[in-house]
Amino acid sequence: MIGAADTTISPAAIHLNSNESVYGPSPHAAAAARAAVAGIERYLEDPDAALAPAIARRFGLQADLITIGQGSDDLLARLARAYLGPGTELMRSVNGYLKVPNYAYANDAALISVPDDNFKPSVDRMIAAISERTRIIYIASPENPAGTYLSGVELRRLHAAMPNDALLVIDSAYEEYVDAPDYEPAHKLVEESGNVVMCRTFSKIFGLAGARVGWAYGPDDVIDTLRRIALTFPVASPSAAAAIAALEDHAHTSFVRSANLGSRTWLTSELEGLGLQVVPSQANFVLVKFPNPEKTAEAADAALRARGISVRRFASPAFHDFIRITIGRPEELRACVAVISSFLIGDG
Repeated sequence: MIGAADTTISPAAIHLNSNESVYGPSPHAAAAARAAVAGIERYLEDPDAALAPAIARRFGLQADLITIGQGSDDLLARLARAYLGPGTELMRSVNGYLKVPNYAYANDAALISVPDDNFKPSVDRMIAAISERTRIIYIASPENPAGTYLSGVELRRLHAAMPNDALLVIDSAYEEYVDAPDYEPAHKLVEESGNVVMCRTFSKIFGLAGARVGWAYGPDDVIDTLRRIALTFPVASPSAAAAIAALEDHAHTSFVRSANLGSRTWLTSELEGLGLQVVPSQANFVLVKFPNPEKTAEAADAALRARGISVRRFASPAFHDFIRITIGRPEELRACVAVISSFLIGDG
C-alpha cells in the first residue's frame, strides 16, 4: 500500500523513463567500485575470469559458459555480427525491444518483424515465419516496452520448431522481477540445447546501469565466438568490482524485487481506477494506454513533463496512445498518479 500523495515531495526531478532501479546499487557494490578506482590505471585483463565464477555461484550456472560484455547490448551486437550476414534473417516480435532492428541492418541481414498478440510475442506466427534463411530468433522475456513474457511451455514450443542452424537469443534483462508461476528461467533451456543463448544485465535489479556490465550464457562454441570478437578490455575495473559485490548482496536484490512488485501492483490498480488500460507487466515498468482521444498519451506526457516528471513515449505508431512508466519510489509514483489524475479531470 503506497498511500496518499505527499504534497511536500517536489516532482522537479522524477525520472521514470529508462527503467533504471530507483533504489540504486547495493552499498557494498558502490564501495567496491570506489575502492577499485585506486587501480584504475590498469586494464582489467580478463573480465570473464573475474566475473563468471561469481555469476555462476549466484545463479547456479556453469562458469565456462559465461562471457561478459559492456552491457547486454554489446553481447547482442556481437551475436548479430557473428551469426548474421547477407542472405540471412533476424526474426523478432514486431513491438519488442526497439533496438533489435539495428542488429539486422548493421549486418546486411533481413529483418522479419512478426505481428504480436496485444504486445505479447506470438509463438504461432513466429513458427510460421521461420525459413531456411532464419539465423537468429530474438525474444525478450519479459519484453520491453510492454512487460509481457512467454511461459516456459511457449518458449520451448518455439525452440522445438527451429532448425538446428538457427540461434534462439533470449534477452532476460528483467528476469529477476518476474513473479508469474509459469515463467521458466531461460538458463534451463540453454543447458538443454545447443542453439540457445541467454543475455542478462547488471543494469536493472542490481542498479548498475551506469557501470555497463552484461553477460551471456550459452553453448561453448557460441561463447567462444563471442569472446573472440569482443572489444579489447570491454569492462572497466570499477564496474567489475561493483558487479561482483552486487552479486553477493542477496538482501538488497530481494528488497528491490519486493518493493518493485508492491509498487507495480499499486500503480496498475491506481491507473486502471482512472479508466486507463495497463498492459500486464512482469518487469519494473508498466505500459499505459490512454483510450480517450480527447485526453491523449501525448498530452499526458506533456502534462507530466511540465511538472518535472519524465516518462517514455515511443515513435512507433503501435505505441501512439501509450506511455511507459518505470516503477519508481512510492513518493514518485504518487506524484505521477496525481498529475495524471489532474490531467484526466481537466485540471492538469
